[in-house]
Amino acid sequence: MELEIKKDLTSNWFKMLQDSICQKISEIEKNKVEFKSTIWKRNHKKDEGGGEFKILENGKVFDKVGVNFSKVHGKFPKQFQKNILGAKKNPNFWASGISVVMHMKNPLIPAMHFNTRYICTTQNWFGGGIDVTPSKKDNNEKKEFHKILRNMCNRHNKNYYLKYKKWCDEYFYLPHRKETRGIGGIFFDYKKDNFEKDFKFIRDVGTTFENIFQKIIRKKIKNKWTRKDKEIQYIKRGRYVEFNLLYDRGTKFGLQTGGNVKGILMSLPPLAKWK
Repeated sequence: MELEIKKDLTSNWFKMLQDSICQKISEIEKNKVEFKSTIWKRNHKKDEGGGEFKILENGKVFDKVGVNFSKVHGKFPKQFQKNILGAKKNPNFWASGISVVMHMKNPLIPAMHFNTRYICTTQNWFGGGIDVTPSKKDNNEKKEFHKILRNMCNRHNKNYYLKYKKWCDEYFYLPHRKETRGIGGIFFDYKKDNFEKDFKFIRDVGTTFENIFQKIIRKKIKNKWTRKDKEIQYIKRGRYVEFNLLYDRGTKFGLQTGGNVKGILMSLPPLAKWK
């Protein structure tokens, strides 16, 4: 399959998924709060693509949720090339992806994060993941969440779940705090062995995330919470901010490749606290 066809297939999927996720979020909010959409360009002087990020704030269910789609191309800065697969000798790249971050009004509902991407340098690969960050422990929720991910991974390869769960646990870790960001999930990168199989897996990750966030939210949407629960959530959000600004590769990638700053930092919660 030609590379241009692969680019079209992946970017079209990411855009469709963005629209689908936003529709489901609006349905949860009963269409009473609207997304604010911002279309952006990577480079106004050159045609280097861009994207659209959609943010919904101050909902009945969501404190803030951002759904970002991007499709960009250009050249990596020299100091950045050595860190990117296939970019050491040739700085040209193309990338498309979708990322979602949900910060919930009800502190008993966890924050949720998802992203998938397709990056082309002299090599072409998929990456992405799903992870959940509760502010209050719920072992049943944790078991159910990981069971869904395991079943999804097993549809494609029996080795995926343990491999990608371990990768997620190691990636979403705050060394300076010596603690994980949440209850993990799956994380993967550099999937480039078989485009058809890998793209099928990527689509399944996307639709599985849609099912997961709806299931978790609808199960707890009416649960009563206290002011103390909210304060604990604010502290946990502080940890979330620390990870995203200090360690997150997607944040660094976006900022170092001329991405839209507001779109990149949409992952930050509307309010966080530190003791």
